[in-house]
Amino acid sequence: MSFDAIPTDYSVARIVETVEQILGAGVLPPIIQAGHPVLRHVAAPYDGQLSDADLGHLIDLMRSVMHKAPGVGLAAPQLGIPLQLAVLEDQFEVDPEVAAVRGREPLPFFAMLNPRYQPLGTATAAFYEGCLSIGGLQAAVLRPESVRLDYTTPDGTQLERSFTGWQARIVQHETDHVHGVLYLDRAELRSLSNNAEYAARWSQPDISRARKELGFLPGPAED
Repeated sequence: MSFDAIPTDYSVARIVETVEQILGAGVLPPIIQAGHPVLRHVAAPYDGQLSDADLGHLIDLMRSVMHKAPGVGLAAPQLGIPLQLAVLEDQFEVDPEVAAVRGREPLPFFAMLNPRYQPLGTATAAFYEGCLSIGGLQAAVLRPESVRLDYTTPDGTQLERSFTGWQARIVQHETDHVHGVLYLDRAELRSLSNNAEYAARWSQPDISRARKELGFLPGPAED
């Protein structure tokens, strides 16, 4: 199946056909890039469209694609599959200072179906984010610091979990994907940087330098 042939309709037959073609290809599929409509529609809620075996194989494949990219999350629409399914895992080694400032702790692998999140409290935090479907760019995104995630596990169990810090950011980013939202929709566009500029100038633990020099999210003294 070619990149351009990826379907954007939600019929069970087309979803199953797409998954079977991806699983049967014998290679890791490419990650769909921004501009493809599959990333801009609310994906179909998962309600048993796939067999348990195919769902398990798809989750395994998504995990492999995520690792190869590499990334900390991947949603089914990023493979051209309009289903509310995403995988998440953050086991990267991070500088302790960066981890402390960003509230970044390891996130064990899990897959979530039909996710929804709600902010817990009013605290927010802004940090740079990137996306496997928006190659070469990063931008600062202001998000709730803590969220409650409601989702279904692959075995059909409905769960409610709380996340904070960087884990909450990953959860929000991937949940947004299955609802047709990209991180740039929530980003401070004046912060937008290509990867080289980000690495050279803005990769400090926090965004204070970028905020000041690029002129976004002014602090209290600058309001």
